[in-house]
Formats: sequence, structure tokens, C-alpha cells
Amino acid sequence: MGFDPKTKKYPYPKDTSEHYLKIKKNRNIKFDSNYPFVNTKKSFRFLRFLVRIVLVIIVFPYSRLYLGLKIKGKKNLKENKALIKQGVISVSNHIHMWDYISIMKAIKPIKPYTIVWDKNVNGESGNLVRLVGGIPIPNNVGGKIKFFKTINELLNTGHWIHIYAEGSMWEYYYPIRPFKDGAAALAIKMNKPIIPMAFSYREPGWIRRKIFKQPAALTLNIGKPIFKNNELEYTLQKDDLTKRVHDEVCILAGINPEENIYSPYYNNSERIDYYELEEYNINGEKNE
Repeated sequence: MGFDPKTKKYPYPKDTSEHYLKIKKNRNIKFDSNYPFVNTKKSFRFLRFLVRIVLVIIVFPYSRLYLGLKIKGKKNLKENKALIKQGVISVSNHIHMWDYISIMKAIKPIKPYTIVWDKNVNGESGNLVRLVGGIPIPNNVGGKIKFFKTINELLNTGHWIHIYAEGSMWEYYYPIRPFKDGAAALAIKMNKPIIPMAFSYREPGWIRRKIFKQPAALTLNIGKPIFKNNELEYTLQKDDLTKRVHDEVCILAGINPEENIYSPYYNNSERIDYYELEEYNINGEKNE
């Protein structure tokens, strides 16, 4: 078992895939068949280029200091460079506002795309989300058809797609929550591997804990590609791949998959309060 922050700072919802962040702005963008899920305009591409420069020069180095970030397993990327160039999907737990920045830092110079909650793009940070590769999930038929066509084209042209299979961001949450099966279904349909990743926690030092009020420092662990099992019937492949990816994310996070408190599969799954709340104060520190 790794370090568990056990913080009570965040209002984790009852449903394990539910969001608790409040989006203050609604720009009323319609993610329909007319929406450019990948914006190819020269002006947008130029802005994305400028943002990339800022990321590499300022944000990536700052993230190491801000998060106490360490990255392990980069050799798995080097050993599979040729495979990655053909297009891959990655999956990780979603435990911090900056965890996608950490993934971008880990896999540079690759410029990934990530599938995101539509409200994040419609909200106050929507432009920035788009500029770092965010692709919103639509909720109408026309938008979904174009969305899946766009994702398929990206994978077929050698791009990297990151998916948060837990469905939402729960800051500094220790257990690996149930996975929705969209990543596995996409990997099977497109015949692409899934690269598992996991954020684990390290006990913070005095300065990080007392001055910056951070429950933990972060380590990003990168695993080896996982492929669908062609020996199984098609109807069984999705559950099999979802479980194997979930198990590997658990292992990378320092958790025995057999001891993780959640099932690998999301089925309207509810939060499990796995430790006594009264033992800890609002900052996740054990009461005397």
C-alpha cells in the first residue's frame, strides 16, 4: 500500500463518476454536427503553438515544483516508440486539476488530445481546455456521430488520446474508482493499445503540508501497452480489457487489485467511505 492522503477537503459525491467542481460560466456552445471537435483554423493552431511554448518553458517546470511531481516508467514509452506513432489510447486515475499537465509533460514532445466533460469547454476555462487538446463529449446524436468520427481519424493518423475512465476528477482520492468501458470499446474498435498510467501519492514534507496545505506529493507511473484479447469472443473483449487496464492502474498506483475497494466496472457505482471520518480533521490530518 502506498501513502493515502485521506483528505476531507473535497466533497466527493455519492456517484463515483459524478463531478463536484462548480462551473460558473456557460458559454452556450452547441457540440453538434457543426462543431469543430478538432479546430484546424490557422489562428487556433497558432494560439496552440504559443500555449505549447508557455507550457514547455514555464508550466512544465513549475508543475514539478507545485505538485512535487516525479515521473516513473518513461522507459515504457521509449521501448514502444514505433507502436505509439501508430496511435494509442492512455487511461489514468483523475486526481488533480493539473494531472493532465503532468501527463503532457511526461510524454513530450507528443502533443496529446484528451476527452473532457462538455461543461469544462463551455465554462470559464473552455478556451484553455481546447488549446491543450480538450475534446468535449457531446450529448446529442449529430454531435456524437461527428465526435466518434473525429476520434477515429485522430487514432488512425497516429495521435495520442487520453481518457479518464473514472469519469470525473476527485482530488487526492486514493482508491481507483470503477472504470467506464468507453476506452476499452474504442481500443477494440480501432485495434489500438491502451497505455495505463496511475498517479500515486507520497507523504508531503513539512513545508508542502503546513505552508501550501497540500495533502500529498504526486508520482506519475507509466505502464506497458495493453492489447485486446483476440482469443475471446467479441462480446467478452470489452469487459476483459476494462478489467486488465483497471488492474494495472491499481498496481501502478501501489494498490493490490484484489484489495481495491471498487469493482473494475462502473455500474452507477457509489462512493465507499473506507475509513472513519471522525478520525480525521478537515485537512485530512489525524486528530490527537
